[in-house]
Amino acid sequence: MNDIIKSIEAEQLKENVPVFNVGDTVKVYGKIKEGNRERIQVFEGTVLKKQGGSARATFTVRKFSNGVGVEKTWPLHSPNVEKVEVVRRGKVRRAKLYYLRDRVGKAAKVKELVR
Repeated sequence: MNDIIKSIEAEQLKENVPVFNVGDTVKVYGKIKEGNRERIQVFEGTVLKKQGGSARATFTVRKFSNGVGVEKTWPLHSPNVEKVEVVRRGKVRRAKLYYLRDRVGKAAKVKELVR
């Protein structure tokens, strides 16, 4: 039974998965379906966490919209995620950035990683 599930999940994996880490600012191009129309909406924010593996991998992005913090969790290999574009790399020392939820304004910024 386990081999059947693995083979089904292997078929659903994307070939060109972008490389990004926690703390990076990314643009997620997500497909939105409205009635019979389909459009692409961009969600830009900081990656708070990455979790899971293979076909079940997800990542959470946080942004501020009209002064309110908005978080959205995206499946990495979903057909509804058109592409993920890295805007800037972040320098962090944590795997999960939950502490950013309590911060507002400049305190919620992540330093840029200079290479």
